[in-house]
Amino acid sequence: MIVVEHVHKSYGSTKVLEDCSTHIARGEIVVVCGPSGSGKSTLIKCINGLEPIDSGRITVDGVSVSDARTNLPRLRARIGMVFQTFELYPHMTATENITLAQIKALKRPRAAAVSRAHALLERVGMREFSERYPANLSGGQQQRVAIARALAMDPIAMLFDEPTSALDPEMITEVLDVMTALAQDGMTMVVVTHEMGFARRVADRVVFMDQGRIVEDSAKEAFFDRAGSERARQFLSRILRH
Repeated sequence: MIVVEHVHKSYGSTKVLEDCSTHIARGEIVVVCGPSGSGKSTLIKCINGLEPIDSGRITVDGVSVSDARTNLPRLRARIGMVFQTFELYPHMTATENITLAQIKALKRPRAAAVSRAHALLERVGMREFSERYPANLSGGQQQRVAIARALAMDPIAMLFDEPTSALDPEMITEVLDVMTALAQDGMTMVVVTHEMGFARRVADRVVFMDQGRIVEDSAKEAFFDRAGSERARQFLSRILRH
C-alpha cells in the first residue's frame, strides 16, 4: 500500500534521508525507530507530503506523493497523521475538533459528522469528555482526541510521529492501548516511536534508521532477537535497559 523507493532528502548541505527504501502492506504495522536525528520523523512526513523529497518516489495506494498532478489535500485526507504535540484547535471542544475536517474536507452533513465524532470518542474512551476544550484535558486525553480526529476521515492508513513522547509515563499506556486496539482491528499503521514494548507487542516489522539511512528492515522477531547491525544492537541494548 505504501512504497518508498530510493528517497533522498536534504536541508541545504545536510543529508536527512539517504537512499531510503521500504514498503508497508495493507494491514501491516511497521514501527520506525532509531536514535534522535536519524530521519525517522522526516521519513514519515514525506509519506504524506508534509515534507517534499529531493529524489526517489513514494506511492500511497498507487498514488505518487511527489507528482505535481497529485491532489495532496485529498491524499492526506486518506492518510491519518497523529503528531507528538496533538495539534488540536484550542478554541474548539473535542467534538468540534473532530467534526471540522469531516464537514470541510469530506462534505459530511454536520449531524453525521457529530455522530461520527461521538462514536470515535467512545472508541478511544473519551465520550464523557466530548464537550471539553483541550486546555481541560490531560496530554493523554488530548492525544486520544487527536487519534479520533484522524480516524474520522476514514483513512486507509495511519501515521504516528512519536505519539507518546510528550506524555507523562502514566499517560503513555492509555494512548498505546488505543493504538494497539487499532492494530488489532487491521488498520495499516506506521509508527515512529521509542516504545519498544509496544513494538514487540504489536509490530509486524521494525525499520531501524541511523544517520538518514534505513539500516535494518526486518520482521519484529528477527530485529529483537538477532539484529543484523552493530548499530541496531547498541540501540536496543541502551533502550531496553530503561
